[in-house]
Amino acid sequence: MPKIGLSLQEIPVKAQEMAGKMSISGVQPKLSLKLDKRRAELVPAPEGGEYILKPQVQHYPHLPENENCCMDMAADLGIKVPPHCLLTLTDGSAAYVVKRFDRIGKEKRHQENFYQILGKKDKYAGSLEEIGKKLKEISAVPGLDVQLFFERVVFNFLIGNGDGHFQNYSISYENDGTIRLSPAYDMVCSKLVLPNEEDSALTLNGKRNKLERGDFDWLAEYLKIPERIRYEKFTAKGNAITQFIKTSKLPDGFQKNFIDIVLSRYARLEINP
Repeated sequence: MPKIGLSLQEIPVKAQEMAGKMSISGVQPKLSLKLDKRRAELVPAPEGGEYILKPQVQHYPHLPENENCCMDMAADLGIKVPPHCLLTLTDGSAAYVVKRFDRIGKEKRHQENFYQILGKKDKYAGSLEEIGKKLKEISAVPGLDVQLFFERVVFNFLIGNGDGHFQNYSISYENDGTIRLSPAYDMVCSKLVLPNEEDSALTLNGKRNKLERGDFDWLAEYLKIPERIRYEKFTAKGNAITQFIKTSKLPDGFQKNFIDIVLSRYARLEINP
């Protein structure tokens, strides 16, 4: 495991120094890093960064532990995610580090998110159906990719992520120019820090709140996903998800709330946990 010679207070300073040179967007503080193999240390990288670091956020406590837990759960369920981990900064605080999937060695792999693809002016204005429809039109493997997209929509609901907007779904251009759905990223239980947040950032069946099984079935039918495979990935996985939360670095109170959220979402989806 590489070390990192930065403290929480130093990260905004380094990020400011690199402003204008980074292509990472978003409201959470982020820092581009590369691995110094000689020192086995992750160091700030104004250009050619291979990793993204997300530190603690004052107004949203334990966000790194939250995201790492959610991404671990996604990986365990078979949702494709980039390599990631928690690292400890020099001041003892935890930070989330994820490998960039738009880099292969020193080469940049072309990515586009659906905010760009659909020409949106507001990343929250629109529907999940829009993403599914466009993905079906442009993917080299449309049947598979819309199923993977649907599973991410279900997973975001299960974990209480109400912030899955247009910029959180992307496509990757393969070496031969074909288009595929990118790995999942930015998955957090936003409900832990924003208890009154809506169920979904984008509308589903015309709704952002009070979502239930019928709304997800509507999306699956719209995308022509066979009934037998819609929720297969999540059936009888409630105990495994609960165990991931219990062994996470989240404080006990956060763990309890997170488990309550997941089990209540299983009930609303009418899936056997």
